[in-house]
Amino acid sequence: MSANPDDAAEHGEGEPHAMVRFFQNMVVKVTQDGVGPITGSVPYAEARLAKADPSATSGLMPLRDQVSEAAIERVIDRLIKESVAASSTNGFLTGLGGFVTLPLTLPANVAGSLVINARLVGSIAYLRGYDISDPHVQTLVTLGTAGGTLASTLHGVGVKVGAKLTAQMIKAIPIAVIRRINAQVGFMLLAKYGTQRSVITLAKGIPVAGGLVGAGVDATLTALVGRAAKANFPAHV
Repeated sequence: MSANPDDAAEHGEGEPHAMVRFFQNMVVKVTQDGVGPITGSVPYAEARLAKADPSATSGLMPLRDQVSEAAIERVIDRLIKESVAASSTNGFLTGLGGFVTLPLTLPANVAGSLVINARLVGSIAYLRGYDISDPHVQTLVTLGTAGGTLASTLHGVGVKVGAKLTAQMIKAIPIAVIRRINAQVGFMLLAKYGTQRSVITLAKGIPVAGGLVGAGVDATLTALVGRAAKANFPAHV
């Protein structure tokens, strides 16, 4: 094996790790800044809050802090429905070969699904009162984008939790545990958005069927991601 990391990457040995880093970095970029025409998580959430509650006024205080918890929960449910619909459209169009690919030869339907889901999770975290610029929270956003739940992941790394996670419990997770989770979530992303999508590739032998399969897989994954995000970011009560 070559001792030079660049040589290893050139011969394909570093490609899985490079893809993992790409996925993790893309999640953070999408939630913070957006990508292309897709806005970041905060402006996306705030725009939907403005539509849901016209009495709230933009200014020094975020709309998130002006509306009721019930209104926030309604917006969260709306964001999930919108994102599922967007993933379905993305899956169908890219199944027909319609979109441009992103770096590392990432298939366009994978890229589109990742962007939609990452923005959704970041928006839910923000609406529930979490700081999505906090590295601690970013790890949990990445976990949610992979469809993973914090409770099961904590159990997997040997941390016992009660029947229900609370915001206070999440804040108290030791940084060493967060690092262990962060080491796993990149490969969880790779599994969800990479290696487990062979059914789409196989179905593309019949283009329209390929599009329909892509739509169904992407929409189902986004619905799962929405549920995971709601579980991973409990309201501050």
